[in-house]
This record gives sequence, C-alpha cells and structure tokens, in this order.
Amino acid sequence: MEVQGRPVFVRRGPAVPGATPIVHVHGFAVSGSYLLPTARALAHRATTYVPDLPGYGRSPDWGHPLGISSLAWALLGVLDGLGIDRAVLVGNSMGGPVCLEVAHSEPQRVAGIVLASPAGGVHNQPLLRAVTQLARDVPRESPRLARTVLPDYLRFGPLKAVQLFSELTRFPSLERMLRTPVPTLAVLGGRDPLMPPPWRREEVARLAPPHLEVAVIESAAHAMNFSHPGELAALIGAWLDRVVTT
Repeated sequence: MEVQGRPVFVRRGPAVPGATPIVHVHGFAVSGSYLLPTARALAHRATTYVPDLPGYGRSPDWGHPLGISSLAWALLGVLDGLGIDRAVLVGNSMGGPVCLEVAHSEPQRVAGIVLASPAGGVHNQPLLRAVTQLARDVPRESPRLARTVLPDYLRFGPLKAVQLFSELTRFPSLERMLRTPVPTLAVLGGRDPLMPPPWRREEVARLAPPHLEVAVIESAAHAMNFSHPGELAALIGAWLDRVVTT
C-alpha cells in the first residue's frame, strides 16, 4: 500500500467481519516480523494488521528518520489506506508511544490501546542508562529473537538508531499514559530491565485513571509479543471482552 505516495509494507491476517481490527505496532529499529506470534494468537478475534512503519523493515525510509509524532501520523495514514476508521492498537516498546500519539491526536480512531513493554518503561531516563538496560535485556530474550531482528537492526544502522533513541528517551511516556483518552492496557514484563521497579509500578497503578489497567507477565522480558504470545494474547482478549466495544 501507499502512504502519502510512498510504499508501506503491511502484513494482514484472515478477515474477521464485524470485529474492530487490531493493528500491531513494532518497536525501535526493527520490523513488525517479531510481532507475528501475538498477531496470530489474536487472529481469531479480529482482522490483524502488522505494518512496517516508514524506514523500518520492508518499508523504505522517507529521506530522514521519523520521530514519534511523524510515525504516529504515518500510522494514521496506514489506517486511512486500509480503510480502517477505528482500530485497537497494540504497541510494543517504541510502538507504545506511537500508539499513544495516535490516540491523543485522533482519539475517535482508537477503540483501545495495549502497551506491551512500553518504551523506556513508564518513566524517562538518560540515553546511556537506557542503552545499558537494553544490553541487559539481550540474554533474557529467546535466542530465536536474534535471528528475527538482527537483519532489521543492521539495516536500520547506528546513526538513525542514536538519533531516534535519544528522542525516545525524552518522550513523556508517563504523562501520555496517565492522560490516555481511550481504554488502555499496559502489560509489563517482570524480567524486563527497561521497566521500573515494583514499587514504582504500584505508584503508577494508583495514579492511573479508571480506564487504564496495568498487568504483569512475570516471566517475560522486553519482547513479550515474540516470547510470550499466548499469555499476552490471553490478557488482551480478556481486556477486550471486558472493556472495549468491538
């Protein structure tokens, strides 16, 4: 498909008529391929879409790295191109801020958001600390994940990675999440070094508005969409049944 006259690659699951589509949004420097296990686990509930945002995976870049706001507008362009008026957005890592930006700019387009290991946890932090935490995450992930995402990292390149990651660590994740205008489920990994400590998670849960829920998959690290698709899909499915009108 095309967005603003430029090609964007989108994976699509089997059609499920009558259900609000579910759009899965990938993380930093990678394509959407590692999201497919969870997308497949939810494919019986709704038509699922897994795009590669511009400059990622099989979607060519637009001449410069896109920041969070630009990626959000690109995602809205994907929804427009697919003819989707309203969707459930499932974002992992950087995909979380992108989904939050879409909801804040066009809340009528978003039936609900799932933030799976949202980027930087739910607090801002210096770039060096975030990079150190990412390095700690690597041995906690499935060895199969490296085979899936390494080609994406190599293609993305270090210069773009530093530019975007610096912006990502400055993104007001906590403020955006606590002010989310749509039903939102935040799913954190108990083994994710990018997540805040338990006491901080409890504090955030106390501050959360009624339409924001927080859940934890204790055995998951950062890429839970790849490593724990069954558990994540079960949480999402129960939340959809309870909260989101599809």
